[in-house]
Amino acid sequence: MPYLTTELRGDVALICLDRPEKRNAISDAFVEELNAAITWAEAVAKAGVIHANGPHFCAGLDLAEHVRKTPFEGVHGSRRWHEVFGRIQRGRLPWISALHGAVVGGGLELASSTHVRVADTSAFFALPEGQRGIFVGGGASVRTARLMGVARMTDLMLTGRSVDADQAERWNLVQYVMPEGAALDKAVELATQAATNAEISNYAIIHALPRIQDMATDDGLFVESFIASFTATSPEAEARLNAFLSKKAGSKVAKPGSNE
Repeated sequence: MPYLTTELRGDVALICLDRPEKRNAISDAFVEELNAAITWAEAVAKAGVIHANGPHFCAGLDLAEHVRKTPFEGVHGSRRWHEVFGRIQRGRLPWISALHGAVVGGGLELASSTHVRVADTSAFFALPEGQRGIFVGGGASVRTARLMGVARMTDLMLTGRSVDADQAERWNLVQYVMPEGAALDKAVELATQAATNAEISNYAIIHALPRIQDMATDDGLFVESFIASFTATSPEAEARLNAFLSKKAGSKVAKPGSNE
């Protein structure tokens, strides 16, 4: 039985986690379906949304499958998660995740690989691996820790507590909090907007920004100057800049909430 469904809305590819009877727990087969869905999305779309069917986004690792693995099989499984989730974080498309219900363990790791996270008020976040006698294995020690900081991640893993969507926003785990049931519409709206950007700009944003954050200040500024110059001289950038200068493009930045 498929664990995912896909849909194309204009230039936006939607990938829906569709294993609600298991709270969308992530198995090896699930990861391989996700990998295939990413390949499809990159071929047909300019931006992507990951969301889920059922009461929860994703409750994490399929423990029934994991407990039967040898340690070496566990390493290979973890590395495959890293590879596939890495295709989201540093692939061809900007990805927005729409989160609700449990965003726990591997579910939070999957969400952390997306570029913008939208939660509704039903969402809650946790990393309960410490209570299961295991350690995070889907990238949380790198991606999630960089979002919210090592101290907060340590707290979640040591205590097993969960945080709600408002707390997650304060911790930088999510960027938007919507009323219950409204996260998907907002995620599609954001992805649709991102899809109108120049492809080279989106690529630079999702690839260069995280790498620059890992650099020393002077190194990052040096790299930024080259990326800025390279993107500004592309044919698409030239056309967009000329359209703006001739007032043909409605791209004036407006104050939030205004009708300008």
